[in-house]
Formats: sequence, structure tokens, C-alpha cells
Amino acid sequence: MYSLNPVKAYDLGLVKQIEVDSVMSENDFNSAFIQVESINRSGNNITAKLKIDVDSGNGIKRKSVTSNSKKNDLFELSGKNSRYDGLKIYEIDFGNQQIELTNGVILKVGESQGGMNDEVMRFMIRKTVEEHLKKERQLASKGVKVLTLFFIDKVRNYREYDVNGNPVHGRFSKWFEEIYNEEISKPNYKGFISNKVEELHNGYFSQDNKGRVKDTGGETQADDDTYKLIMQEKERLLDINTPLRFIFSHSALREGWDNPNVFQICTLNETKSEIKKRQEIGRGLRLCVNQEGQRIFDTNINRLTVVANESYDEFANALQNEIEQDCGVDFSGRIKDKGKTQKVILRKGFEADPKFLQIWDKIKFHTKYNVNYDTDELITKAAKAVKEIDETKKPSIRSTKKRILISDEGVEGQLLSDSGSDDYNLSIEMPDVLGYIQSKTELTRTTILEILKKSGRINEVLINPQLFMDNVVGAIKGVLYELMIEGIKYEKIGNSIYEMKMFEENELEIYIDKFTHKVASPDKTIYENLMPLQSDVESQFAKDCESSDNIEFYFKLPFWFKIKTPIGTYNPDWAVVFKGESKIYFVAETKSAGQELRGSEKLKIKCGKEHFKEFKDVEYRRVATVSELSK
Repeated sequence: MYSLNPVKAYDLGLVKQIEVDSVMSENDFNSAFIQVESINRSGNNITAKLKIDVDSGNGIKRKSVTSNSKKNDLFELSGKNSRYDGLKIYEIDFGNQQIELTNGVILKVGESQGGMNDEVMRFMIRKTVEEHLKKERQLASKGVKVLTLFFIDKVRNYREYDVNGNPVHGRFSKWFEEIYNEEISKPNYKGFISNKVEELHNGYFSQDNKGRVKDTGGETQADDDTYKLIMQEKERLLDINTPLRFIFSHSALREGWDNPNVFQICTLNETKSEIKKRQEIGRGLRLCVNQEGQRIFDTNINRLTVVANESYDEFANALQNEIEQDCGVDFSGRIKDKGKTQKVILRKGFEADPKFLQIWDKIKFHTKYNVNYDTDELITKAAKAVKEIDETKKPSIRSTKKRILISDEGVEGQLLSDSGSDDYNLSIEMPDVLGYIQSKTELTRTTILEILKKSGRINEVLINPQLFMDNVVGAIKGVLYELMIEGIKYEKIGNSIYEMKMFEENELEIYIDKFTHKVASPDKTIYENLMPLQSDVESQFAKDCESSDNIEFYFKLPFWFKIKTPIGTYNPDWAVVFKGESKIYFVAETKSAGQELRGSEKLKIKCGKEHFKEFKDVEYRRVATVSELSK
């Protein structure tokens, strides 16, 4: 019997090719965004998973956090993002699946405040309509009816009822008609479709005993009625003369319904969908048919576009994991079993070896630093740096379309298009600009104001306050760190040292890879068997140290050997004892010749150089090879 898994079916062209149009908001961090993703209970512990804007120290990022009765301060959970100052979760209600904030706002699972959720969903509908119209125009002469499926999780978003029980538009159907009328009126589609917009879309939902549509879980008698209705109308849907082209359906609609001529699927869920990707895209994977019911095999035609409010990487990773778990497919391109780890063994007695101690006793001391810079110089240079920051862009929504490529190596993507839209009139609350920049740079408000005024860019704060502030902070920090490090001085902190016991307390277990150095001469180093390294340059350096007659002793400085700098800690690479006419003690930083260093790396290496000036008979060098130590 021949087994046909999803990878083989995709490879043989027996299903549609898949394209993912990822629609995400960008630079939208100007309000206290809160989205309730889920509420769970384990024993007596009730937790809420929220998506908020977290200050990570390098700008604001939208991340998921978990809150409970003890961790309920959104200011703390957000990394002290000022937008959440004073805002806490008053109650997490598991029964009603909602949270209440201390300002009285109640948010149910899937609901949010702040941000651009409505704008994102409108944009998703627009991208879906655009795709549909392009596809319908392309296939008009081939007799192929084009269908689009919208999945929604709340029926009221498509259809509501007035006080008399009459059906009225929900926001999705209202947005759809507005957007469709805008798109179809463009010159490309003049006279293309003559049907009225209300004839082109409909919702297939379960109904109550009064005939009103309702939300369901996908497994009730009402769902069976919906299922039969769709199945009975499947042939009519394929008729090019039937106006209906856009179908809105509940996202919990059970498996079993699909249609070969679904070319676009858009998921407008407010809650995090539990529907699997394979089930979601399965509604439209079958090869399309023409008016005679004949299957079309052209891969340029058979392309399913999924419009999703998640990144392509998230979508592709979820799809690949499902194919692996549900179908038993082992993608050879992914490393599943990296093999057993091996313990890095320290050579017995190394801590008493005179060759080791002769350099360790010189470099084992902790230091502190002092900096000195001229404020007027800082203002001048920082103003110039702020003047040169990137243009401050309005909050926007970006659409990134990629074709999914499924092979034995896994799920990958091929970029097809990248576009954005920023035509949204958002009301933005103005933050304390000087206070925010001060908290990140520790400069005075007067100095910051002078920098902003001299930069000539201060008015851009009105366009997108958070983006402007983060860009300004980055520019000022860059100048500030350079000036601080130019005037940095290190001194030993009394007798404070790196304790020898830290070698034993921080034993390593590593995966063997191509960079790992297998020690052949343990008497020249502190390691008995393996030396964990991270690059070809480091690996070759270790081999050359081991084989060179000029190197008496060498070892990779441990990860906990860290030098404090204004821009974080710095871990040098090597300690080396060089035999020449007299012994020379080196601390070496290995970088390949011509390697372009990031700004922070350059500054940390400068700090390393200044740090080791405090140690008698120790030279600090940046080298690519062992031979450079003798120059």
C-alpha cells in the first residue's frame, strides 16, 4: 500500500500550494495595550495569560506574560513601562473568563484595550478582498469560480439583531461591504462584477429555535444542521452564476466541510484559536475545478492564500510541528536529537599548577571603573546623533506575504510581497517625554531638553511618541557610552577576587560540535578532555596554542570571568603564557582578520584594554592567530 503524507502530497502537486499573508501592527506602543489570551486554573491557583507591551531595556516589545493574585501589577510585569503605571489586575474571574482592572475596565478572554486590533482586522479583510478580486480576474476566462472563507469566533461580529429581532450588520459584515465597494470601484475592476455587494457574502452559522444565528462549539445538533446546509449548497457554490463568493463561518465548524474552489482563508478570531493549522488550511487545499467539474492541475492557479494575524514564522513552525506530530513525518533538516551531552572535565590539580597560577594570580582581581566626560560635548554630539536618527513613522500595519515550501527538510518560506499602511487616525496620549528619556539615560531633564532642541527633530514626538523616544534614547546612549569609555579608568577593588572555587561550582556539560576542541595536551591547560568553543577562529587558536612551543600555558576564560563596563559586562576570550626571551602574559580577544565588529563589541574591547592596564606584566591584545602574539 502506498502511504501519502502531507509532504508527498504537497511535493506531487496533489493539493494547492500555500501562501501566508501575515498582517501585523508595527510601532504601535503608545497606549496601555492589554489583551487577555487565556485564563486557566490549576488547583486553587488561577492565572491569566496577557499580551502587553514590555520594556525590555532595548525598546518596547509586545510579549505574553502570566499574572496571578500575587503578580498582578502591570507596571512591574511590563518592565516598568510607564503606560501601565498604577494599573493592576483587581480580579481574575475563571468562571466568567474575564479580568477586572483597578480602573474598572473588564476584559473577557480575547478582548483587548489599546492598540490597533480593529484596524488590523479591517486591513486583513482588505487584503483578503484584494486577493480574491485578483484571483477572480485571473481565472474568469478559465471558468473557475473563486470562493473566500472568513473564519470568525463570535457570530455577533458578522450578524446582530435589533430590538425587534431583525438581523443587522455586525462590524465585520459592515467593514466588508465598505471595503469591497472601495476595491471594486478601482479602474482595474470597472464593469467586472455587477452583483450588489449584499449578494456576494453570507454567513453560515448554527441557528436557535427563533432562527437567530449563534455561537457553538462545533459538535451540536445545530452544527449538524449547518453542516448539512453547506453540504447541500456545495455544488451551487461552484456555479459561476451564483453571486455568493464570500462565506463567513464559525471557526469551530467541524471537519468534513471543504470546497475545492476556496482560494482565500482569513481568520478573524479575537481569541487565540485552538484550531490546528492543518484543519484551518484544509478547508481550501483540494485542487480547484472548472464549470464542467474537471480538476485543474496548474500550480500557478492552485494557490491558497491564508491571511493571518501572526508572523509567518509562527504559522510555519506550528504547521511543521503538526505535520511531525500528527503524521509521523520526520523532517531531516531539523536536529531532533543532538546526542548525549558530555561533561567538560577540569584537569585534576590544575589549581595548584605553577604554570596556571603565574597568570591567574595576575588577573584574578575585581575592578571598578570611573568615567569622566564633558556635558557640552555630550549635548553637541548627541544632538547631531538624534538629528540623524531614522524617520519617525506613524503606527502602521504591515502585510508580509510568503509562499510556504514543504519538503523533507521542513517548512520554509519564500518572500512574495511586503507592504504597509499607515493611514489611521489614532488618538495618542502624550507621555512624559523628558521623564522617559531620563529614566533610560540618567541624564538631567535640562541636558535632554537641550539635546532635543538642538537636534531639530523634537516635533516628531507628535507622530509616534514611543518610537521617537526609543530612537532618541538609542542615539543618546551611543554617544554617551563612547564619551564615557574614552575617559574610563579602572582600579582594583581592594583584595576582591574571582574565587578559585567558581571553576568547580560552574562545571559544564556541552554538546559536541565542529568547534569543540579535543584536548591532546592537558598539561598545557586547565581542561582534561574538552574545551567548548564558538567559532572556527577560536578552534584554530586552541589547536595552535596546544602545538606551539612558544606557548607554555593557555585556557579559555570561563563565562563568569566578567569585567564591568558602562554597556554591560565583558567576558574576554583567552589567558595565555607566552615563552620568549622572557615570559609574557597575555589576555587575548580572538576575532577573525577583517571581521567587522558591532559598536558595542568595539566599546567593550576598549574597556577590556583599559581594565588590564591595571595589572602589572599583563598585555591585552585583539588577535586572529597565535602568531600575532609574538609581534
